[in-house]
Amino acid sequence: MELGLSENGKPVITQEQIDELKAHVDDINYDVAREREKLVRHDVMSHVYAYGQQCPKAAGIIHLGATSCYVGDNTDIIVMNEALKLVRKRLVNVIDELAKFADEYKELPTLAFTHFQPAQPTTVGKRATLWMQEFLMDLEDLEYVQNSLKLLGSKGTTGTQASFQELFAGDQETIDKIDPMIAKKMGFAECYPVSGQTYSRKVDTRVANVLAGVAASAHKMSNDIRLLQHLKEVEEPFEKSQIGSSAMAYKRNPMRHRLPCQPYLPRKYLPYHFRQMYSHSLSPSHPEYSL
Repeated sequence: MELGLSENGKPVITQEQIDELKAHVDDINYDVAREREKLVRHDVMSHVYAYGQQCPKAAGIIHLGATSCYVGDNTDIIVMNEALKLVRKRLVNVIDELAKFADEYKELPTLAFTHFQPAQPTTVGKRATLWMQEFLMDLEDLEYVQNSLKLLGSKGTTGTQASFQELFAGDQETIDKIDPMIAKKMGFAECYPVSGQTYSRKVDTRVANVLAGVAASAHKMSNDIRLLQHLKEVEEPFEKSQIGSSAMAYKRNPMRHRLPCQPYLPRKYLPYHFRQMYSHSLSPSHPEYSL
């Protein structure tokens, strides 16, 4: 409606239709969509149908000129952006806690290792800065990727916007307004300038690599702490009623640092990263050789 879409001098989309659609934004009739999907085997079109049942006056304009990926892919970008906000918040909190820890123990001496063999003195605080620095690298990567996220926009079935050429009778000036309007309404600076029907899956790879980097840093820190607990240099909190082992209640297993070391975490070069060990093995990694 804002773009002035009309047919034979009459608006194709009316305020009455918009108001009807807005009235049913939140009361989604999932039961109708579920039954429809059993028939048509298409999730998006099932919801288009269900929405049309609630909004009979607007049924004809729902999904007008759009594709399934306009719905799904733009949503995925929005979800990834919101998820990265959560990851960033937690990452900043971890860095803040490590900074406090490093400052508190910056003068507490301890023995550093190379190849996990006794080497030279360092401090407990200095060791913590190694972990913190890697999380800071992850934060830089996350912010770069997040700040470069763009929406798919509405590019049509093959990325040419051919359906809009037909809808707007070849009015390219109006068509060029579509993506900027979509981006603005969804809180993004812009849309990707070119695409097929989907956004490039390179976007997924970049986000996954950020998560893999955070997982690698968490794994390395946790693995270091588990080794240091064996050496009795640092130790996890052990609660008053905590049981260390079913057979050996006196044991003080590093329970909290097991989770970041689990194999389900995303990892690309993780095995080569965490094997560097807490005071840094001198062995080159496979990625280093590759680069």
